[in-house]
Amino acid sequence: MADRVTVIGWDGSPLTDAARSALGAATLVAGAGHHLALPEVPPHAERIRLGSTELAARRIAGHRGTAVVLADGDPGFFGVVRTLRDPEHGLEVEVVPAVSSVAAAFARAGMPWDDAQVVVAHPRTLRRAVNVCRAHTKVAVLTSPGAGPAELGLLLEGVHRTFVICEQLGTENERMTVVTSDRAADHAWRDPNVVIVIGGPVTSGDTGWIAGRNPGRSPRGWALPAVEYGGELHEGETDRVRATQLARLGPRVGDLVWDIGSGSGAFAAEAARFGAAVIAVDQDADACGRTAAAGRRFGVQLHILHGSAPHILEDLPEPDVVRVGGGGAPVVSAVADRRPERIVAHAATRDEAELIGRDLTEHGYAVECALLQSVELDTRAWTERERTVAFVLSGQLLDRAP
Repeated sequence: MADRVTVIGWDGSPLTDAARSALGAATLVAGAGHHLALPEVPPHAERIRLGSTELAARRIAGHRGTAVVLADGDPGFFGVVRTLRDPEHGLEVEVVPAVSSVAAAFARAGMPWDDAQVVVAHPRTLRRAVNVCRAHTKVAVLTSPGAGPAELGLLLEGVHRTFVICEQLGTENERMTVVTSDRAADHAWRDPNVVIVIGGPVTSGDTGWIAGRNPGRSPRGWALPAVEYGGELHEGETDRVRATQLARLGPRVGDLVWDIGSGSGAFAAEAARFGAAVIAVDQDADACGRTAAAGRRFGVQLHILHGSAPHILEDLPEPDVVRVGGGGAPVVSAVADRRPERIVAHAATRDEAELIGRDLTEHGYAVECALLQSVELDTRAWTERERTVAFVLSGQLLDRAP
């Protein structure tokens, strides 16, 4: 095992005395090509070009001597430190940090970033990174080959965003470019790069006490009453039904939610408050307007489409979870063909519920159905004020479950 492992962050600025001292004593140095070309790397040291950090960690663990790992930015922020400290390798590391590439990118843009989401995009996680960009107004994306600015722009089709693309930060080839998301695929971008994705006005002032979205800006509670959405709600939107639907779907950051038949926008807004990206669809223009108003009311990003299901669904990006608020069994069947992990729907009659349930079962979903009866009482006289009854169905695709 290596006698000592030092991880040095590099941001293009001169190395610190501590970093120079560690490099001078190194018998093994691992890093990217531009790191290994630094003049401070001892000529006698064994060199490993970093590709797979797992493979590099195994070689370092088996090395007899002093090892140094060079990495861009802050190596403890989505960096190599996590891999090296994995108990499998048994390595104890010292870290000499540098300015992270995210901090450097925002500095170059002259923007604060305590209100930003930060995601890593690899080809396998690109879709989820894009969903975060759909759902949030300021996101920093640490890209990788095959999951860069062009791919982000292509998957954001139909959603306007501004990209601030910072290429090769800290090198003599550093460049910053501002383009709209629909134009990102028209250019070739140099790796490595960081993309700042802006989806709304950039505000100044106090953002609160926590990095990212400030939870205190939304009303406390979920499945809020009709008054929060401008008045009377349809049968499938009542707070009790909505609470059950949200609980069954479990929308979360990185998910794409379809809300088909959005009505007042109550479900769409609350799913977005969980951090999910939401596409809300309704054939009624007034309903689309109400959904947009709900999004503004709660400060969430909603992509709203005016049109009829199932036809409008054909060109939409793949969903993770779906609420079917209108259209019945034909729409549920069209949604199930797209294979989201979970689907919820409601029905007014048992016959309709059975039809939807059979269709979900035929598509391979494990189906639950509950008859929800809610009686609202006037607590001044403890008399019944309103009664609602609905069948709520949920389907889970077990082979897609995490």
